[in-house]
Amino acid sequence: MYNLLKGKRGIIFGALDENSIAWKTAERVHEEGGTFVLTNAPIAMRMGTIDVLAQKTGSQIIPADATSLEDLENLVDQAVEILGGKIDFVLHSIGMSVNVRKNINYTDNKYDFTQKGWDVSAVSFHKVMQVLYKKDAMSEWGSIIALTYMAAQRVFPDYNDMADNKAYLESIARSFGYFFGKDKKVRVNTISQSPTATTAGQGVKGFSGFIAYADKMSPLGNATAGECADYVVTMFSDLTKKVTLQNLYHDGGFSNMGVSQEVMEAFERGLEEEN
Repeated sequence: MYNLLKGKRGIIFGALDENSIAWKTAERVHEEGGTFVLTNAPIAMRMGTIDVLAQKTGSQIIPADATSLEDLENLVDQAVEILGGKIDFVLHSIGMSVNVRKNINYTDNKYDFTQKGWDVSAVSFHKVMQVLYKKDAMSEWGSIIALTYMAAQRVFPDYNDMADNKAYLESIARSFGYFFGKDKKVRVNTISQSPTATTAGQGVKGFSGFIAYADKMSPLGNATAGECADYVVTMFSDLTKKVTLQNLYHDGGFSNMGVSQEVMEAFERGLEEEN
């Protein structure tokens, strides 16, 4: 290890179980010398095993609904007190779509479900940053990261309204990132990760087929949750102090591909079988 985060303090949102990117990130941050508090919604905490992660990393857990300003204010106040100073890094790894969970087609979305997913997946990022900004809780040259997916730019039909949520999330990162950078010298970025076999990701219809397709399309193959955690650590470190307002693709090259030879060959084999 490199002690990249020695002496740095942070908040990690969204660790559910050992498959989640937030979980892997917490482990890597701990290995690199960082300290942090863990947080998730109370209902998510009952579904996961966050206590195991807290024990492993010597971290405290602060339950918080990321859509509640009151909860977030309490979270930030407690985090600063527990960690003994201002926050150096924040990971927002939160996403949810009721329409996806209930297998409701995008063209038939239920708008109360849409609003709930939008609030949890995207607006919560604005709320997190607003609380941090107003409380002046971030250290200079701190780093705030949210996880996203390239369905914000391209059509993946079964990703449903989560695509809209991610597009809004990325816009928030740029817009709030301007003010955080200008006023507080804090950087804000999103990381657009490969499809990853997390508990949440596997809830998307056709996920297993798509993850195989993306792997064949990407020159370097899909990025794993652990590899994403490594990337997040570099973005939290002082090595990336002037990177802000960016949507950073961490996808093995998928985002710049039209088609790969492997995918073309598989398509041609399928045509031959049909004929």
